[in-house]
Amino acid sequence: MNENPRLHIPATRIRITYVIIIVILLVFIGRLFSLQIIQGEAYREIADENRFDEVSLPAQRGVIYDRNDFQLVRNIPEYRIMVTPALLPDSKAEQELIYKRISDLTGVPLDQEGPPAAPCVPGRGVLQLVDEGLTNRPFDAWPIACDVDETVARVLREEQIDLPGVSVIAVPVRDYTTGELTAATIGYLGPIPAGLADYYEEQGFLKERDKIGYAGIEVGFLGMYQEILAGQNGLKLVERDVAGQYLRDVGTFTQPIPGNNMRLTIDTRLQAAAETALRNRMDFINRYYGEERTPLGVVIAMNPQTGEILAMVSLPTYENNRFARFIPQDYYQQLEDDTRGSPLTNHAIASEFPPGSTFKMVTAIGALNEEVITPSRTLFDPGKITIENKYFPQDPGKAKDFVCWNRDGHGDVDFVHGIAWSCNVYFYKIGGGYPGEIEDGGLGVTGINKYAPALGYGAPLGIDLPGEEDGLIPDEDWKRINLGENWSTGDTYNTVVGQGFVAATPLQVLTSIATLANGGRVMWPHIVDEILDGEGNIIQSYEPCVLWDIGDGVLTPLEEIGENCPTMPPELRDLVQNSRSESPDVLVDPAVIEFAQTGMLLVVTDPDGTAHGRADLDTISSAGKTGTGEFCDKVVYQQGLCKPGEWPTHSWYVAYAPFENPEIAVIAFVYYGGEGAVTSGPIVRQVLEAYFEIKSIDAARAQ
Repeated sequence: MNENPRLHIPATRIRITYVIIIVILLVFIGRLFSLQIIQGEAYREIADENRFDEVSLPAQRGVIYDRNDFQLVRNIPEYRIMVTPALLPDSKAEQELIYKRISDLTGVPLDQEGPPAAPCVPGRGVLQLVDEGLTNRPFDAWPIACDVDETVARVLREEQIDLPGVSVIAVPVRDYTTGELTAATIGYLGPIPAGLADYYEEQGFLKERDKIGYAGIEVGFLGMYQEILAGQNGLKLVERDVAGQYLRDVGTFTQPIPGNNMRLTIDTRLQAAAETALRNRMDFINRYYGEERTPLGVVIAMNPQTGEILAMVSLPTYENNRFARFIPQDYYQQLEDDTRGSPLTNHAIASEFPPGSTFKMVTAIGALNEEVITPSRTLFDPGKITIENKYFPQDPGKAKDFVCWNRDGHGDVDFVHGIAWSCNVYFYKIGGGYPGEIEDGGLGVTGINKYAPALGYGAPLGIDLPGEEDGLIPDEDWKRINLGENWSTGDTYNTVVGQGFVAATPLQVLTSIATLANGGRVMWPHIVDEILDGEGNIIQSYEPCVLWDIGDGVLTPLEEIGENCPTMPPELRDLVQNSRSESPDVLVDPAVIEFAQTGMLLVVTDPDGTAHGRADLDTISSAGKTGTGEFCDKVVYQQGLCKPGEWPTHSWYVAYAPFENPEIAVIAFVYYGGEGAVTSGPIVRQVLEAYFEIKSIDAARAQ
């Protein structure tokens, strides 16, 4: 046979075809090599991200006890009815029956349009909530009804076999057993703010689920107690299909670490007594005047030897249990709108007021220690003195009258009776000078700015709660910078009696008197006593800490506070150090402190003492100082009450007992409460009586 030339394939074409095939194979092999070898790990990670899901396991938050192990904060189960949209029956009729059953049992409307909101916030119907879950995560359980009754939860759990897609879960929520009694101190939880989401997500928190402390001990200063109470969330890896349905667990779990517990220095029984005494007195004033004359008040009880806060009451307050599940917008707005009472503010540490005559103890120890006056020397109080109010040394000045609260005058007044009678003129003279009696300007504003910080005024004391204010001790530079005016002689006279520009928190006023009561030691005030693990073992104990001692003859540099206070949290130590430019450069003769103590004893025991008959105890000695602080804020100004010589006044009284060996110091402050002894004196007396009665009961039980 002859070859057909048309069937002959040239060798060149065959070789070209082989080359093309080889090139294609090499391309495929190269691509496979690139995908599986070179980029294999990257694509495997992408596939795993689609296939695997990290599930956060919530940690149990630590609980809080008072000093007697009474549980102030606990975790209780909240029952939630959940629906997994993807697991619902296909039949619309069956779905409707399920929705109706849930609605009938829980009270959630079947069909109610409402704006999108966080889970558990009311305002939407079952249909809308299921649609949200179907749109967002169809294979995840979606909350339909929260905080349902336990009986309802049990019924639905029994019926789950007939209600596909429906489940019942229990989640822990905070229960504040004492509610508004301790709300200002304990605080509350809230959702993670958007601005802090990245920070907390890095720590393993879920923004849409977890809560953080918003106030009080639940957060602590700079969030330091939030970290202790919150613990550490766990983690597990699960596999899901392309639709997001759970298939199986993968790998090992990282178990959640529960938060640590806390034991506070607060005595709930004394807290209740203090709150009752303050509330009753405020209610009496408001009823007497037929208006809400006094919208707020404070009581603090402290152990002056240790700085432990035994009770801290701030009124008005709020019910923190209402924030346990979610923060109701209407209730929160109601609290925010109360600008006069400011219930969300802990007025014990975060509000500043003119301290009035309680501040005279600064002038007293300063003038006596600087030998401006001697204990036995008397100055005459005619009830009113007139000075030349000068703004600079060569200023001829204008005559200005300064009066004593006793317009008839106290006559001849020595040091201890100046304190006992709270004689304004006596303190004007030793604090600001008076021609012919006290020359060279007396203690002066420079002396005030030396001794006031030494007693705890003018800067935070480092209490372990958020929001502590620093108060104000003014001087010439402050007035020139802030008001654009020179300091005047009258400014000094006002300052030495705690008026004018002086401002202090109730905690600072209490600390100043507690410092004199214990002999000169400025103690670190604190609320938390111990950090405990889940078994009740002590992890950290906050020991009593002397910030500085004005009576021991040794100056304490600020940088040595850490050495003197090893258990004081470093965040608070830094606050105390950084808020002061230098250490209180004051050494007070112990005899000066003893004279000051004697003067405060006479406040109670002298027949003409300002608290005699109103704040003295029957069987236990006490000492104290009254204060009536003149003020003029926006509210009373609009009412036309800011009249020279007739200013409205805040009421103060601070005392300690027993006088010989103080165990407790108590301060009461009542906004627009009038005379200190009349309004605040009985409050402090009742708190002191309650303290010693509780002490007797405890001693009897211990026998």
